[in-house]
Amino acid sequence: MTTDNDQQQITPADAGIVDTGTGKKGPEEHDLPASLKSDMDLCLEILRQVLKEFDPTLLATFDKVRDDAVEASAEHFGGVDPHPDEDGLKKAAEIIDNMQLGDAQLLARAFTTYFHLANLCEENYRVSVLRQREAAVQGDQAVDPVNELTVAYHQLINEMGPAKAKELLDRLEFHPVFTAHPTEARRKAVEGKIRRIAELLEEGKTLGGSDKKENLRHLYNEIDALFRTSPIALKKPTPVEEADTILDIFDSTLFDTIPKVYRRFDDWILGDKAGLVQPVCPAFFHPGSWIGSDRDGNPNVTAKVSRLVARKFSDHVIAALERACRTVGKNLTMESRTTPASAELLSLWNRQKELSERLTEKASLISTQEMHRAVMLVMADRLHYTIERDADLMYHSADEFLADLKVVQRSLAKAGAPRSAYGPLQDLIWQTETFGFHMVEMEFRQHSVVHARALEDIREHGLHGERGPLQPMTHEVLDTFRALGSIQKRNGVRAARRYIISFTQSAQNVRDVYELNRLAFANPADAPILDVIPLFEQLEDLENSVDVLEEMIKIPEVQARLKATGGKMEVMLGYSDSSKDAGPTSATLALHSAQERIAKWAESHDIDLTLFHGRGGAVGRGGGPANRAVLAQPVGSVKCRFKLTEQGEVIFARYGNPVLAIRHVESVAAATLLQSAPSVSKTNTEMTAKYAGMAKALDKASHERYLDLLNTEDFAPWFSTVTPLVEIGLMPIGSRPAKRGLGAKSLDDLRTIPWIFSWAQARINLAAWYGLGTACEQFGDLATLRKAYEEWPLFSTFIDNIEMSIAKTDERIAKMYLALGDRDDLRDKVLHEMELTRKWVLKIVGDEWPLQHRHVLGQAIRIRSPYVDALSVTQVLALRSLRKKVDKEELSHGRQQGFTYLILCTVSGVAAGLQNTG
Repeated sequence: MTTDNDQQQITPADAGIVDTGTGKKGPEEHDLPASLKSDMDLCLEILRQVLKEFDPTLLATFDKVRDDAVEASAEHFGGVDPHPDEDGLKKAAEIIDNMQLGDAQLLARAFTTYFHLANLCEENYRVSVLRQREAAVQGDQAVDPVNELTVAYHQLINEMGPAKAKELLDRLEFHPVFTAHPTEARRKAVEGKIRRIAELLEEGKTLGGSDKKENLRHLYNEIDALFRTSPIALKKPTPVEEADTILDIFDSTLFDTIPKVYRRFDDWILGDKAGLVQPVCPAFFHPGSWIGSDRDGNPNVTAKVSRLVARKFSDHVIAALERACRTVGKNLTMESRTTPASAELLSLWNRQKELSERLTEKASLISTQEMHRAVMLVMADRLHYTIERDADLMYHSADEFLADLKVVQRSLAKAGAPRSAYGPLQDLIWQTETFGFHMVEMEFRQHSVVHARALEDIREHGLHGERGPLQPMTHEVLDTFRALGSIQKRNGVRAARRYIISFTQSAQNVRDVYELNRLAFANPADAPILDVIPLFEQLEDLENSVDVLEEMIKIPEVQARLKATGGKMEVMLGYSDSSKDAGPTSATLALHSAQERIAKWAESHDIDLTLFHGRGGAVGRGGGPANRAVLAQPVGSVKCRFKLTEQGEVIFARYGNPVLAIRHVESVAAATLLQSAPSVSKTNTEMTAKYAGMAKALDKASHERYLDLLNTEDFAPWFSTVTPLVEIGLMPIGSRPAKRGLGAKSLDDLRTIPWIFSWAQARINLAAWYGLGTACEQFGDLATLRKAYEEWPLFSTFIDNIEMSIAKTDERIAKMYLALGDRDDLRDKVLHEMELTRKWVLKIVGDEWPLQHRHVLGQAIRIRSPYVDALSVTQVLALRSLRKKVDKEELSHGRQQGFTYLILCTVSGVAAGLQNTG
């Protein structure tokens, strides 16, 4: 690769390109569903035209590299051993190698643009399939087979009877917690364009004539703008700006979509009575957030930031409720003669008049004989003054507003207008019950060491610095609790009551938090209500979790909260650090064992347990289908409540489209209900016991193999060399640093996200599978492994997730990255384990190539591979330029920045091509 002033080239041989070809040839591109292929073809055609208009030479290079990469992919998947002079991957590398730096950057952006288009085509296809399935459902069926929640509920009725099923339904909670963890490599400007392109693509299918031409013109405009927009944001977002992620999802889907989820359930359960009687479906969706409140390792999240973000969430949701309330109210035009107001409603009207004659006079002028409408309009005005913080007119809590809504609903129902009572008004009630005046329940998190250091500082220098000045961090820790108190006073206790302790290792860590909460306030009555949640992350902490919990419940503040909440307690399990420290196989089994033991402990103490799963998007961080993960949990660990972290690209993928958001929420809620079914409990219990010996053997062997790799001398610097770890840390994709900043600069200090993200970029995905191949080889009993895959939900889910991860690895590309480090021993360990794992996973699932039995997903990944390959080659060649000492001495600062920008462009593109990366 050349620059305008730098003619030194990187040769493919230097980059370690080795010609290999393994696996069987799979289905060709034409086997994709026709509508999906049509959309992808159209987007590619438009992109090629856009590139031609920009620079015909760029289009020619794009086509040549694409053709060579497709050729190489066909050779690779077909098991062909190409002649060295005909190797498509080598030819693509030579083209890229001889490009000027600026041209290479544009080529990377072109391929990244293609991946964004391919992703939205696949998303539109999933939406169309869901709609087709919905259209085929007959109205007289007992359940909606497309709505998993109705299917699960009917199964509960069949297994447990209507009364027990309804009892479980009323307990149902799905609690996704949106985090600011930086795994979304797309900038916000790009996301907006992607959303508009998706809408235009879908809209165009129903148009003709000049309307079709206009739609196509808009498509060209948006795709042209997408290519011309830098994939890399100009700066890192602040924590306050990160909150916009939630606002975007709230506006585009959640606020209007969640009531539809509840309504769809009612429509099937109540049949013709739906919308005419009290609803059956509870408001079970309870979103949470760490954005602006997770300060573990992020010095940018301060008490001031938390207050600002909480205010941002609150004002936004109250404004949305105000608009909805005004819309519903304006439509309640039923006059008093046909729909008389109840005595309760008239009493509410009189209270409103006492509150403000100005507001009631304004409403009565509009609705003299329409009392329900008048009351609702005053309520809408009061929401406006809630944002303004007018103490005389505002609502002081969401519960107060909700109570007024239910007065109107009861009055309408009593007046014989059930359609008005349980129609749009019920949607508004559901929205209020779901989002309150807070939108999301903010959860605060901090490292246990920070609390211990703050208390040590206070004991040494005095609470008010009587014996010397306190450290700035100590002031910040104390102010955090004051911020919690102010948020609770403004938005209610539900808005912010959870405090999570990272790296909880003893009950003393919990005592520290309650002590700091007391010390932060001169008047104990001002201290906020706290539910302190221990987070067990590392393998040793998971093993000791029950002992810690046993001591924790002896703490007076914990006992008081258990009494106040009816025995409710939350415990968080960290998937990320356990996987990084112990390896994916051991972490999966250790987490399952910990859940089992914690659930039994909670039952013995009559504690109503909620386990909080700190899952990421990547397989190495607990990623994969959430509904299958729920169904595989041990007995007693779910109890109709499921809570997990949602972050990065997962938020956009699961909640960015209303149809897919409905599907996701219904699917997870269904699994959360169904996990309590006797049949599911029986299977999980019996199969866990049946395969305990196999699990123990796999655990031991995989753990040893994994630690052998990590404990190899100088592994950490080698890892930094053979992956774009350093460059990923430069990406402006989150306010949170890549390091915790509490320990040595080593793998122990490295956060799991860049650890996993880096391996994914190198097309190795080591964090998802390393150690499993050796474990299976040593176990050797394929028949038992296959039987466990068929019978044990935990093992089946684990193997399927690894197969998906293996499908996104590529040993040809991996060898190029591994050649960046001068360590043949480490390279050989990784490649040998990759080969072993692939072999055993395919044997277990009975596939010839990864995802063979998952036709659409498997094909989509295989079609993407050549395009990802082109970006990977570009990235590894650029990395080689920055890694060579001689190059670093010769390259100017500007050229180093140019190569770094090129790498960041490829990181964004590879992430878009591979998807679930972080």
